[in-house]
Formats: sequence, C-alpha cells, structure tokens
Amino acid sequence: MSILKAQEKKDQPAEIAKVVELPIRLIKPNPDQPRKHFSPDSLTGLAKSISQDGIVQPLTVRKSGEGYVLVSGERRLRAAALAGCTTVPCVVVHISDKRSAVVALVENIQRAELDCFEEAEAIASLTELYSMSRDEICLRLGLAQSTVSNKLRLLRFSAKERRLFSENGLTERHARALLRLDNDSARLSALMHIISEGLNVAQSESYISSLLAEEKKQRSYRKRSAVLGDVKLFWNTVDKAVKVMQLSGVDARIERSERDGVIEFRITVPSEKAKTASAETLLKV
Repeated sequence: MSILKAQEKKDQPAEIAKVVELPIRLIKPNPDQPRKHFSPDSLTGLAKSISQDGIVQPLTVRKSGEGYVLVSGERRLRAAALAGCTTVPCVVVHISDKRSAVVALVENIQRAELDCFEEAEAIASLTELYSMSRDEICLRLGLAQSTVSNKLRLLRFSAKERRLFSENGLTERHARALLRLDNDSARLSALMHIISEGLNVAQSESYISSLLAEEKKQRSYRKRSAVLGDVKLFWNTVDKAVKVMQLSGVDARIERSERDGVIEFRITVPSEKAKTASAETLLKV
C-alpha cells in the first residue's frame, strides 16, 4: 500500500459520525481556510435563510483540546452567528491537520467559491506547510500538473494587483494573459489600461500581444543602434590611424561606402616598391 493511500485510510473516520448540535463559541475557524473574503451581502442573505429554515447542511469539525476546529462550512458558521444562532449542527470527524487543509481546499474548489489567487495561495500552502509534493497535490485535488503550475504562477502578482483584480471583476484568463509580460511595471501598467478601458479577455490578449510586438521591435532597434555605435567607433579609430600615417609622410587614403546593408571600408597605402620608385624619380629630377 502506498504512503498516500495509507495516509488517506488513516484520515478516514472509523464510522459515520452523527450530527450533533455544538455551541458556536466552542468552534474555532479553520487556520487553513483558503477562502479569505466573504461577501457581506451573501452572508446577510444566508443569515436570513438560516433564520427561516435553519442550516440544511451540517458543518464539519474536528476535536481540538476543549473545543473544535472547523474543517468546512465557515460561511455557514458566520451566517449562523449573524442570524443570532448559539448552536450549529455539526459532524465531528477524526482527521489530521493535513487532511483538513485538503478537504477545505477541495470543498471550495468544487463549489467555485475561491478566486484564482486564493486557490493559488492555498495550493502553495499545501507544499509549504505540509510538505506535499506536486504529484500528491494534483492527485488529492484532481487537477492536472499543467493546471496546478498555471495557478501557482499567479502568485507572481503583487497584493496591489490582486486587489485590483478582485475589485474590478477580472478573471483568471485576464491574469494568464498579463503573465506574458515579464516586466513588473509593464504588467501593472497593462493591468491599469485593461481596467480603465474595460477590456474583455480577448481584447486584453490582443492588447498584450501588441505590447509584446512593440517590445520586440524596440529590442531590435536597440540592438541595431548598438551595432551602429560600434561601427562608428571603429570608423573613428581607423580614420585616426590613417591621419597619423599621413602626418608621417605616407600617402594613405581611406574610403567608406555602404550598399545592400553592408558598410565597406577601403584603405589604400603605397607599397614599399611604389615608394622606392617614387623616390628614384624625385632624385633624377
């Protein structure tokens, strides 16, 4: 039996636990709760429903010292407290901290209650806090390796950028498009443009493609400028060398021409034979 299966078997309750009413004051929030933001309007609506019909689905908790720690159902717990309830129906399970973290994450993912950044942070915590391998995380969450990798890449966004995403209702596809920009300042600038213009995913991808094309063009221009700068330096060096020869009495000449994208330098210096012949002619005269 594999370590993973053995652990899962160990985490399973020996028998199906019954539903019990527990005081809210004895239940502590799940420290590994991946969901960080709860809509006030949503909680108010759920609180009204609980006031009328009670809690339909029990919460899941685990024993901890003299009280309990929530495994899943924090939204229901908050709404119940808001509705004035003093107790809530719960199922007490016997699972490890590690298993509790996974259950909370899976429940939120299945209900699509997490934003893309909360998912990424929760997945990262499984590695950092519980030393889970990438393969184990994929198996536990039922996600492909590429999906997990793409979600973890979202952690490159700063806290400010994540807040802007949340406040303006941008999606994970917007985020993936922006990650094509490696420069942090360029990415933030693009994000602000997308928000101000109200661009959808397709428009955002097109906009970012245009930015990347312009960046490529600028890199090419800078590269050509560097080459031309080197050519100019070479030309000045050669030109000075020719002038030094001319001052020394050597009839040196230099010509520069450019065609078909090629710069050509032609330096003419009299050979020793030519100089000797020239000297003999002067003597005869």
